[in-house]
Amino acid sequence: MAERTIELNVSRNPEMGVDGLPKASPLAPIDIAEPDLGTEEMLINIGPQHPATHGVLRLICELDGETVVDVTPDIGFLHSSFEKLGEYRTWNQIVTLTDRMDYLAPLIYNCAYVMSVEKLMGIEVTERCKVVRVIIMEMDRIFGHLLWLGTTAIDVGAFTPFLYAFQQREKIYKLHESLTGARITTSATRVGGMMADLPEGWIDQLNDFLDHFPNTLGEIDRLLTGNQIHIGRTQGVGVIGADEAINYGLTGANLRAAGVDYDVRKDQPYYDYETYDFEVPIGEHGDCYDRYLCRMEEMRQSVRILRQAIDRLPGGPINVQDPNISLPSKTDCMSDMESMIHHFKLITDGIPAPEGDCYMAIEGSKGELGMYVVAEEGGTKPVRWRIRPPSFVNLSAIPKLARGHLVSDLIMINASLDIVLGEIDR
Repeated sequence: MAERTIELNVSRNPEMGVDGLPKASPLAPIDIAEPDLGTEEMLINIGPQHPATHGVLRLICELDGETVVDVTPDIGFLHSSFEKLGEYRTWNQIVTLTDRMDYLAPLIYNCAYVMSVEKLMGIEVTERCKVVRVIIMEMDRIFGHLLWLGTTAIDVGAFTPFLYAFQQREKIYKLHESLTGARITTSATRVGGMMADLPEGWIDQLNDFLDHFPNTLGEIDRLLTGNQIHIGRTQGVGVIGADEAINYGLTGANLRAAGVDYDVRKDQPYYDYETYDFEVPIGEHGDCYDRYLCRMEEMRQSVRILRQAIDRLPGGPINVQDPNISLPSKTDCMSDMESMIHHFKLITDGIPAPEGDCYMAIEGSKGELGMYVVAEEGGTKPVRWRIRPPSFVNLSAIPKLARGHLVSDLIMINASLDIVLGEIDR
């Protein structure tokens, strides 16, 4: 078993860049007495209709010239009321709501939700289902990080990495479509299993992606990691220490970049993650650059996990073999009366749950994703459904990260947090 963590070993010599080339010398300051112009602070809005806010987010900025004095994120423009809608839908019907939350990594949310319901009901899914869910969650971790990488590169002024990243995302879109019939709104999971088993040739398609993706990621690495413009825009920008990051409730790469070794897959393992050989990248400086390095390394580690999961993928059924939980096959439904009755009851009434509540947390692409469900005895719908969305919590740190920086730095800080408004305005 390899070490649990891996340090981000990138040179930060103040005289040299990570590519070994000397940094440009700054111009000597000119001592000129500035007249008192009687300036005052200015209030401006960035968003909610602005490409740099990465969604319908409004940033109310208080500026002194181009320096950010304070910034207040204003949310709620996309409010979809997912949690309330779930109280009027059966357990399986809610699956279609989950992939609308983080539509940049929908399969992770599909899995997190049904895992919480299965924990509530005491359902143990099959070994094949566990490994398949690990595969689709790690695939979508890469999927979400690639969108962050491409759009952040555009924010820093680099267009080519965006094209490279989205070329690879297109391959995962095709894997989504082969598996679920949809590119974004996957709705792939069901309580007790999956909507369907992996189609023929799907693993070969995934292996083809894994064979070529690391090379493309390496190209993006060479374009950005040692790029002096990228370094100047990210190193020392949006710094947060370990204690402050914990106090703000940050999770995911935003927390690990500050030097905190916390990953749900390691600390509260599920689906046998403790048996997979992978490392958790840990930063040191807690700035935009370390958040970039963490996510780059996380994609490489996801490739490692995916290859191991493919090798251990067992045969057997993918759904729980219980007619009160899983739908019968189409053949059985149309030829056997008992199967048709079970099908009818599951579709019209849903799966009855025991009285109680349950919280299930997993490591999403943006941090700790928690699902909390409350059920009454025999209830086929949740009494309450609440989500702990990582983006919502991570966004709360933006005023602390941005104060004292320039407006252009605010754009990079917001991008480095990797938020998605679907889960914030849930």
